[in-house]
Amino acid sequence: MPSTALTLLVLSRFDVHGAAIRDLITTVLSVALFVTAGLLIYRGKLLTFYAARVGELSARQTNWLTLVSGAVLGVLVSISSVGAGAIGVTFLILLYPGLPMARIVGSDIAHAVPLTLVAGLGHWILGSVDWHIFGSLLVGSLPGIFLGSYLPARVVELALRIILALTLAVVGSKLAFEQIQNHLATVVSSPNQ
Repeated sequence: MPSTALTLLVLSRFDVHGAAIRDLITTVLSVALFVTAGLLIYRGKLLTFYAARVGELSARQTNWLTLVSGAVLGVLVSISSVGAGAIGVTFLILLYPGLPMARIVGSDIAHAVPLTLVAGLGHWILGSVDWHIFGSLLVGSLPGIFLGSYLPARVVELALRIILALTLAVVGSKLAFEQIQNHLATVVSSPNQ
């Protein structure tokens, strides 16, 4: 929560509708989407590598790394709205390998709700919420929750992870490509650079 509030405070010092914030959000969002896609595909290999190289952490190290993970997620969610899902779960799996998956997912969801609430309220105060999009997302969420609860029991988990990872990678690539095009257009149109 403190990193969310601090990130929102920093964002409030800039024009949230200006080019600098747009570029920051686009860059952070595309990187977060690529990281999330990679974690969906390679989480098992990362966990195996981590277990072989790092082993077990002390309680103090685990607590400290959990705080750092929370801070990173607070910044990511405040800037891009990405991070509390696959990235947060991966952090928790790495830090708490003996914890049952249901408790990891439950803890991550319980963390994501107030985190996104604070970030959402901050963006509302900053004037960067489109209420039409917000309403449409809320209306679409109800059938989405039903489908999300119904489909995983009937579709192979690997197929779902691959589809989701590919979707995230395509969106991340599109954002990164647009960002590169915008920078090239700026460089070409500005003779001083």
